[in-house]
Amino acid sequence: MKRSQWRDRLPASLHDPLLRSWLSEPGSLTARCQRASRRFAVRLLGYGKGRALADETTNQSAGGDAGRGLAWVREVVLECDGEPVIFAHTTLSTASRGRLGRWMAGLGSRSLGSLLFTYPGFRRDGIEFRRLDAGHPLYRRAAALCVPGRYLWARRSLHRLGRQRVLVTEVFLPAIARLG
Repeated sequence: MKRSQWRDRLPASLHDPLLRSWLSEPGSLTARCQRASRRFAVRLLGYGKGRALADETTNQSAGGDAGRGLAWVREVVLECDGEPVIFAHTTLSTASRGRLGRWMAGLGSRSLGSLLFTYPGFRRDGIEFRRLDAGHPLYRRAAALCVPGRYLWARRSLHRLGRQRVLVTEVFLPAIARLG
């Protein structure tokens, strides 16, 4: 099995204090975006059954069905004052039965974070970090929303509700630098 490039610590070489604070934010990014902007919106890019990414199915923390890589995949962009600042990619195993699957299907353009951080019973595992380059599919999806540099920073964490698990990956776009 290929070793995951996701790490549980940010590298010391990341010197940008603002980006570091966004990546290590322990609370809801939705709530922080709302505090940092006058106008906040979640734009739904897509939701449906699809294949989990390779680094989601090979990692034990993945939300995908490891045998086939099938998952419910939801992608949104968080916008502050009309600018895309965070691209979010969420997977939930298709084998997972329960209320979380129904809730995700009905979210539309509402924030998943508003559910994960307010509903009692959710547990969040540790945050993992990765610098994505043009070879990673999430870089390419996020790059369609902005003019990216050579790489984009991302973080992901597993949220649990009973036996259900949802893996949330957030890719930070260059416009995040304009927020406090």
